[in-house]
Amino acid sequence: MMPGQIPTVTLDGVPHPLPAGVSVLDVREDVEWSYGHIDGAVHVPLSELPARLGELPDDQLLVVCKVGGRSAQATAYLVHHGLDAVNLAGGMLDWAEAGRPMVSETGAPPQVV
Repeated sequence: MMPGQIPTVTLDGVPHPLPAGVSVLDVREDVEWSYGHIDGAVHVPLSELPARLGELPDDQLLVVCKVGGRSAQATAYLVHHGLDAVNLAGGMLDWAEAGRPMVSETGAPPQVV
């Protein structure tokens, strides 16, 4: 990997269902998470990531946000700290558009906000 490059994958490169050893890390804000997220994902808002590194699973991390900007920042940070992380380009918008399963905390059908 060249310096400055962020490991990135598009949705068509993400197996469904996710294989063992891959965990999803969602770095969106609480309100975005509550409206719709990937079932089983770990939720750590980007601003809290440095303080909560110890909470992350010891897996390869597929890092998601709404479109891929915040998750790219998070992925760069995680890789810098020695974690195996990959950014999902297109984020939750692509995930939802592809009809991949999501869950909601609001009681309403899941959506990306």
